[in-house]
Amino acid sequence: MQNGSEYCSPPPVEGIAGGGTGYGWLDAGSKRIDMTEQQSTSDLVHVWSMPSTANVGQQEQPRPFENIAILVARNEKESVQIALRPKMTWNGGGIAGYVQVHCAGFCSDASHRLEIQKCISIRQVMPMLGVPDALVPIESFNCKVALRPGETVSLWVSVYVPPSQPPGIYTGEIIINALRSDAIYLPSIGSTTDTEEIQNALKDLTVKVDGLEDKPLPEMAEGLHAVKRELEQLQELFLASNGQLGSRSMDVDDDASLSYAVRVKLSVTVWDFVIPITPSLPAVFGVSETVIEDRFNVEHRSSAWYDALDMHYQWLLKYRISPYFCRWGDNMRVLTYTCPWPADHPKAEEYYSDPRLSVYAVAYTPALSNSFAAKEMLRKELEVLRTKNHWKKAYFYLWDEPLNLEHYEMIRSMSEEIRCTAPDARVLTTYYCGPNDISYAPGNFEAFVKVPSVLRPHTQIFCTSEWVFGTREDLVNDIIAELQPENHEEWWTYVCMGPTDPHPNWHLGMRGTQHRAVMWRVWKEGGTGFLYWGANCYEKALSPGAEVRFRRGLPPGDGVLFYPGQYFEPSLTEPVASLRLERLLNGLQDFEYLQLYASRFGRPAALALIEKTGLYLGPDRYTADHGAIDLMRAEIYHSLKADI
Repeated sequence: MQNGSEYCSPPPVEGIAGGGTGYGWLDAGSKRIDMTEQQSTSDLVHVWSMPSTANVGQQEQPRPFENIAILVARNEKESVQIALRPKMTWNGGGIAGYVQVHCAGFCSDASHRLEIQKCISIRQVMPMLGVPDALVPIESFNCKVALRPGETVSLWVSVYVPPSQPPGIYTGEIIINALRSDAIYLPSIGSTTDTEEIQNALKDLTVKVDGLEDKPLPEMAEGLHAVKRELEQLQELFLASNGQLGSRSMDVDDDASLSYAVRVKLSVTVWDFVIPITPSLPAVFGVSETVIEDRFNVEHRSSAWYDALDMHYQWLLKYRISPYFCRWGDNMRVLTYTCPWPADHPKAEEYYSDPRLSVYAVAYTPALSNSFAAKEMLRKELEVLRTKNHWKKAYFYLWDEPLNLEHYEMIRSMSEEIRCTAPDARVLTTYYCGPNDISYAPGNFEAFVKVPSVLRPHTQIFCTSEWVFGTREDLVNDIIAELQPENHEEWWTYVCMGPTDPHPNWHLGMRGTQHRAVMWRVWKEGGTGFLYWGANCYEKALSPGAEVRFRRGLPPGDGVLFYPGQYFEPSLTEPVASLRLERLLNGLQDFEYLQLYASRFGRPAALALIEKTGLYLGPDRYTADHGAIDLMRAEIYHSLKADI
């Protein structure tokens, strides 16, 4: 099926940090049409698909229409983008027009279904600083998407496959229908239509018919014709929202009532293996408790405070992240904890035993008060936790990036206090340099490499910045050679302000594969964990709907991977994910594919695979093309299937 669009190559404009297409490009504008008769959506709107790694800016140019195929394992989420751009204006008031977006079907040949409300989500990509990033659920726009003249809108369509879903090929549709300015529409997306909404729509039509009784015959005929068109539209939306379109032909011309819509066929191939519930790579991400307290106006330790932290924790677990809450002190001292409740609270057991949680941070309470009571609280907390099966997940994160011997001595002192009660406790320390008041020959990198000898045995998880290595992957071997795995020492990595373009990171405006490649790098270098300092560390604000500002002095997007929902829509109580967070999830899922392949065929074979597919060769040599990602994933699946 063609939607009448003509192919135009993308405009030759780069985004910031080499990131994507088309910011600042202008076209000639759109024609205006007086839509006295219902027009086919394909005559009014360009519709085309883009991969999840594409940065689809407002000036992205149309491409040929294609139906979509997604390859996905069970317990995995994959996404694709559908771009919309008006060909002409049919609404007025600065808006080219509105389109209704809904989905239907998603049934396999074996009559298994993907539940639409549970498994399918549609979000609109909204710009931050002019760069596409925030993924706002279109439910907040009542499933009605506004198109502006000369601007492209991108819809982020995600498919999540539950672990128990039977494998097979599931076929569904994303239905896009241009709305007249006076048209009715149903705001719900899902498999069941709200009867009350239908009744209200029918009542409105009845009122319109009653109002025609005393009109002249020509005006009455025109009014009845308009009511007939609205009834046809209501019928279409009713069928779509009740999933009845899934059994119909995919050709819109077969049914007159559906002839106005553009329908994008979405084929989802569900593979017969499961992404592990517990992530293979511990990925720990900070959430600032002070940002939550300020923006949502909740008092520390109040019931609303606990509710707010719990909501963020549960939401982030869906992204294969092990969250920790944090409060920063002087000289980069940091208080970190995963669970705000004490270890003997029932809620703590729920948190720590959750199989989606790889590791958890334990609060070093004397950081807030060095009193006897605080130290006694820490001792009791450790005594309880050490009796639990989940204690092996525990770690302490005490200090961020120590710079001198005084900082190192503070880490040693805190670690000794912890290990007096729990000798098997693990302490994590992040660093990008060695102590600046010790000289090592021949230079700074030697001091960096020797940090384990300075912190041993007071740190077990040595977490180094990827910034330090540049393109020198061989330097990783120097770090690993300094560790003592027999003493349970581990090597983790992190990114923050650096590394910068072209290296993988999550800064705003970087390429999509650049975001996804952060975890490819972790896998290739052999890290056993990953840390990110903050996911909600925007500037201070005192209301949920206040403007989101990135912190001064940091690259845009650094420390911010999601946004407060109320900034976009007062009714949105959950956070709004960035497309960078979604690409992080994709990267963590890719990590699982590579781990599974390496466990079956050996790590050298997996390294050869990512080189053969062109996925990732080094921090400045990785694919810019989404096709390499699908090729790698498909080869892994087919190899595993053939090996059974």
